[in-house]
Amino acid sequence: MSAVDESLRAAVLRRLALLDEAAESGEADSLVPLARAEIHRLADGWRLLLTVHQPDPDGRCRACPGVLRHKKWPCQVWTMAHQHLIGDGVPHRERRKPLRNPFTRQTAFTEPGSAPEPDPEGPEEVTQEIPVVVSKPRHALPD
Repeated sequence: MSAVDESLRAAVLRRLALLDEAAESGEADSLVPLARAEIHRLADGWRLLLTVHQPDPDGRCRACPGVLRHKKWPCQVWTMAHQHLIGDGVPHRERRKPLRNPFTRQTAFTEPGSAPEPDPEGPEEVTQEIPVVVSKPRHALPD
């Protein structure tokens, strides 16, 4: 992953962590203006993302690549938008664990297939870091 890609990824994760922290521990008076601004921003972001993933006349997503042609619509982006925005009747989940820092890395590496020992004084569950996927967009210029 290039330095630009990594800085973009880090900036997005940092913003999400700040929003989580504000929602968990922010003062009610300061949250109202932040919530208004962020709700508009998130709605605009979802609209833009969903506009890019509109179906073509053949009923296939214009943005999601398939093996021989584009994926059938609704694509994963529209399905995920429906799950997150509409919810399919799934109740809101309250946070049971404290927020974890998405920028920390595990200090000790374990053998593949073996789970790390839980810390008796730490959290009850261990969350492993999601691996970074290195890929180029389809429109990238050749090296």
